[in-house]
Amino acid sequence: MNKKAIYAGTFDPMTLGHLDVVERAARIFPELIVAVAGATGKKTLFSQEERVDLVRKSTRSLSSSVTVAPFEGLLVEYARSRKVTILVRGLRAFSDFEYEFQMALTNRQLAPDIETLFLMPKQDYSVLSSTNVKEIASMEGNVNEFVPPVVAEALENKFRP
Repeated sequence: MNKKAIYAGTFDPMTLGHLDVVERAARIFPELIVAVAGATGKKTLFSQEERVDLVRKSTRSLSSSVTVAPFEGLLVEYARSRKVTILVRGLRAFSDFEYEFQMALTNRQLAPDIETLFLMPKQDYSVLSSTNVKEIASMEGNVNEFVPPVVAEALENKFRP
């Protein structure tokens, strides 16, 4: 049985909700790849290289079984290339469910051998989103309670006048 899983996202930027899902998945799977998406059609604040670096720094204290890697293209193809059959997805609020459900079914159609596992973050993070964090930071608001310290510093540097 394959014990590897992938938790993928744009992580623009990584929030404490993302980190909570990483921690939960790392307790379940002996090997977890946090895959940072490249070109997705979304305009990102941070480059893929910056996001990979921020995720690596944010997860540094976790088990050595957590690795961070960039990827391009279809997630199911990336999963196949890494011989992974489990995708981890975070669900915050009910509003996430419809999108994530559609994505999981589409991935199942593309790759029936790959399963999607949904994990919910702590309740404190259930309404937290990268979009909201960027908006707060852009208005020079304090994001320390929403993101790892390294991400808060990077946001401050992006939005500093």
